[in-house]
Amino acid sequence: MRIVLFGQAAFGKDVFDALLEAGENVIGVSTPKPGERGDPLHDAATEAGVPSIVTRDLRKEEAFEQYRALDPELLVFAFVTDIVRKNVLDVPKHGTIQYHPSLLPLHRGISSMAWPVISGEPKTGISIFWVDEGIDTGPILLQREAEILFTDTVGSLYFDRLYPMGVEMLVEAVGMVREGTAPRIDQDHSLATYEPPIRDEHGIVDFSRPGPNVYNHVRGCDPQPGASVSLNGERLRLFSPSYAVGNPDEAPGTVTATVDGAIEIAVIGGTLTIGRVQADGARKVAAADLVNVGDVLERA
Repeated sequence: MRIVLFGQAAFGKDVFDALLEAGENVIGVSTPKPGERGDPLHDAATEAGVPSIVTRDLRKEEAFEQYRALDPELLVFAFVTDIVRKNVLDVPKHGTIQYHPSLLPLHRGISSMAWPVISGEPKTGISIFWVDEGIDTGPILLQREAEILFTDTVGSLYFDRLYPMGVEMLVEAVGMVREGTAPRIDQDHSLATYEPPIRDEHGIVDFSRPGPNVYNHVRGCDPQPGASVSLNGERLRLFSPSYAVGNPDEAPGTVTATVDGAIEIAVIGGTLTIGRVQADGARKVAAADLVNVGDVLERA
């Protein structure tokens, strides 16, 4: 079966390598235009002698004809941020399958890993689905759950579980398509949720909320875009959080202690510990390098 892989970065490269290792016939890749540092998937394909096409160039006739001449039977979307038009999707006879890090139809959209953490949900998962013209609306091919630990940030959830699970499941799904055993299970659209992409305005911390909610908010914005507070009128982003139940005497948002470079912040019903912070335009540093005991963090 002739496969064209759409993707980018380390995840795209690892899917590419895993497909080749499994003996699959990857005859082309499509990536965003490589920047100055290149792109791992583009570079891996070039090294392997597999042609690569810039995804946005597929809107042009010359690149589209180059892609169509590959005669793909299946498209695999590993990590795709560009819009892929219908004429591209219509070429392979087996269609297109895509990796999505949530239990569809829950958490459709680009920030599907962040919102379950922000909401304090105990689990999420991976869905491999058949791409249609909607946003994450196609039939499910393969789906598995993953636990969200209370200590997880989005970063740890992704790299520890959703990343390796996704690589394995895409390879498994491709095998099912090749063998003719891949199901098409319609999503129950009445259960669908769709949240907006996480941006700065979604990262603003509200210390009037219960401590666990504040903690979930911070870890759900780590590593991007970083939950934000105001310190002396300047925005500060919070990273590497942990939480302990308690009854602090200080007002919510008050920095009560520093421990090994981290800061402890009073919240309603407990203590929020922050390991690193970042001022606008600066690098991340140990929280205690910028924040002192007695400082009050406010809504940004």
